[in-house]
Amino acid sequence: MHGRITRLLVALLVGLGTSVVGGTLVATPAQADGCYTWGRTLSEGASGSDVRQLQIRVSGYPGYGKAIAIDGAYGPATKAAVTRFQRAYGLGVDGIAGPETFGKIYALQDNDCTPVNFSYAELNNCNSSWAGGRVSAARAKSNALVSMWKLQAMRHALGDQPIRVTSGFRSVACNNRVGGAPNSRHLYGDAADLGAGPHSLCTLAKRARYHGFRGILGPGFPGHNDHIHADYRSSRYWDAPNCGI
Repeated sequence: MHGRITRLLVALLVGLGTSVVGGTLVATPAQADGCYTWGRTLSEGASGSDVRQLQIRVSGYPGYGKAIAIDGAYGPATKAAVTRFQRAYGLGVDGIAGPETFGKIYALQDNDCTPVNFSYAELNNCNSSWAGGRVSAARAKSNALVSMWKLQAMRHALGDQPIRVTSGFRSVACNNRVGGAPNSRHLYGDAADLGAGPHSLCTLAKRARYHGFRGILGPGFPGHNDHIHADYRSSRYWDAPNCGI
């Protein structure tokens, strides 16, 4: 009977994010949904595919005018992004990704790894697949995933009110159909157009500056008076003069 009670207690502790090692309680990673489970605590100096997965999910927390590299290396920029993520959600703030941080990420993601408030369909509403752009279908889809996590961070910063995506990835054929620029970032899957909703276009444009978007175009820029364009091109270019950007 004593052994059975002990096993039940251990099972309960594991379910709560702890385990027993040598009679001592230690933290273990929380269990994820169908998307991804981290198996270790991550901190500055770590590297690997699990760091890259973390970077995707905190890519919306680089700080004003910055962006973090999705390169699998846990450097100072990743630590700072994790710190901002923790602060945004009222977690313990230490820049180290452990069970509490992963638990919050698990709560924010669906089984296909998209954040709960955005979907692949929203970021690809002009095509029947992810093919036909300037990059491979797999790359376009992975770029769109990063965009969604940036938008999720932006949404949270704006009071968790909806953000309306009007355009995402475009194939060359789709881009031509809608009159997009010949080398639009939409062709790479790393751009999203946002329409007004709970928030004005200028509110969206100004907020996007904090969430990893290197390209921001909006009211006052030719052809952008009815939407905000946000992307993560290689160098920063912001132009929404009617919004003071």
